[in-house]
Amino acid sequence: MSGFAFRVDATEGAARAGTFSTPHGDVATPAFMPVGTHASVRGLAMHEVRDAGAHMILANAYHLYLRPGDEMVRALGGLHGFARWQGPMLTDSGGYQVFSLARYRTVREAGVEFRNKLDGSLHQYTPERVMQIERNIGADVIMQLDELIEGGADHRASRHAMERSLRWLERCRVEFDRLTREGRAPVHAYAATDGSPRLDTHHDIDDLVAPPQALFPIVQGGTYADLRAASIAGILQTGDWAGVAVGGLSVGEAKHAMYDTFDTCAPLLPWDRPRYLMGVGFPDDLLEAVGRGMDLFDCVAPTRMGRHGTVFTPDGKVQLQKSSHRTDRRPLTAECPCPACTHYDRAYLRHLMVTEEPLGPRLLALHNITFLLTLMARARQELTHGNYTTWSSDWLRRYRRLS
Repeated sequence: MSGFAFRVDATEGAARAGTFSTPHGDVATPAFMPVGTHASVRGLAMHEVRDAGAHMILANAYHLYLRPGDEMVRALGGLHGFARWQGPMLTDSGGYQVFSLARYRTVREAGVEFRNKLDGSLHQYTPERVMQIERNIGADVIMQLDELIEGGADHRASRHAMERSLRWLERCRVEFDRLTREGRAPVHAYAATDGSPRLDTHHDIDDLVAPPQALFPIVQGGTYADLRAASIAGILQTGDWAGVAVGGLSVGEAKHAMYDTFDTCAPLLPWDRPRYLMGVGFPDDLLEAVGRGMDLFDCVAPTRMGRHGTVFTPDGKVQLQKSSHRTDRRPLTAECPCPACTHYDRAYLRHLMVTEEPLGPRLLALHNITFLLTLMARARQELTHGNYTTWSSDWLRRYRRLS
């Protein structure tokens, strides 16, 4: 865990403000992490994401493994150099993609066998292979391979997936430690284009040493309190982790069940380590999760919704393509510092969307992540001043009134 630390700076009930330190900088928590699946937050430049207030972003190891290939990312400077992002980064292992692309894969104890939907090629995705891929890609935080199942699955299926995730975690840990000890395997001899700088993989010995990385385990168990508790106990018996993720939520379960799961997990997780809630990114869910002790969040929904015309406001979600916005001269929200809100009105933004101008989806996606990043910064401020409970209750009442 060299280069990683977590400090709790303020508390109010279960909620906390903290600082997660990584080799590429500090992350003030609570924090939302924009999703850059293919080493790019879709439609946005990295400087726009940074200027919106992001401290940490994530990419997906499964997608980068398929294209351009984890070895190619390594040769082109690792994820930070490849994406031109100098702050902290995280890679998800691809467990969600395995879950969502059911017709292309088979899950067994050894791992996952799947066909690449791009070309039909067959791949073996094991815990060991995932560690090799994520060590090649080089993000600061990397995730174990876990088994995710649909929301509402019965207790037996949830228990089997949770127990398999624990077994896969142990295999991930062993391979992670081996790669730390022995170094990464050499990659194919890629040739740099004439006249361009040398590839990182041409630096022989230095390239074999993986950058400092932290492996996070993932708590599974559906919405069953006993399974979540068993998952956390198994994780904490397996190693001393730099942080712990809570996965398997926002996959179809009722919201009250998701919130109950936060309440179950938080008291059992280490106080002095960051808690990463995976795949949750709606404003009300974020505030509910912060109040229950979660620290880090990610979700593709904010940018995806923005690209399709739905935006977050303090008064709930707004579908901008409705005809009622045709003559609306108001900004999306007066409180937001993003370009969509400070430079344009709703009528013009609607015009961009209905005429399919590429600027429209970009502006609305940038608005949604700015909205969430600003919301998390405000949550931290209110926590620091001891006002989080009152402020969040008032904020949620307004947001849900018209949602």
